[in-house]
Amino acid sequence: MYAISLGDDGAELRPLEPWHAEEFLAHLDRGRQFVQQYISFGATATDAASAREILQSYADKKAADTGSLHGVWLDGKLVGGLLFRIFDAERGNCELGCWLEPAAAGRGLVTRGARVLIDWAVDERGMHRVEWYAASVNEPSVNVARRLGMTREGVLRERYPYRGVRQDTEVWAVLAEEWRAARARADR
Repeated sequence: MYAISLGDDGAELRPLEPWHAEEFLAHLDRGRQFVQQYISFGATATDAASAREILQSYADKKAADTGSLHGVWLDGKLVGGLLFRIFDAERGNCELGCWLEPAAAGRGLVTRGARVLIDWAVDERGMHRVEWYAASVNEPSVNVARRLGMTREGVLRERYPYRGVRQDTEVWAVLAEEWRAARARADR
């Protein structure tokens, strides 16, 4: 389908589809403890069938135009991904999220991939608002929102229980007009 270069380091953004189940499972196995800190599917994909089920659920969302899953590959190896957990074209709102295995952290892969997806959502699909939710203790995710120029809109205190602890969730967002203006400033 597509492979979008994320820079000179061999990183690419590609669709992550059901036929990637074995590769997806191997990727999760490499970083399961790290991924599971904040992402629940790290715990639910335990074999090829359950990995395929997760990927199929996002293929179904893609077909319904309500979400999508995109893998980040580094030198041909799946190391993480980005997803539109929610994609509401009618209302012009979407929620972008991410995960990454530890060996790929600190390279800007998520930020670069998110920029590609936000550009697409805003320019091609007419999204008005792109949201980013992160557990307050998930500093890498919060830092991605900052690097993307999103505005922290608030904290949903003890929003959901995860792994036995009620997590505070930060809500970050960028509006299409803000995204375009920031991109124009960067292009100068």
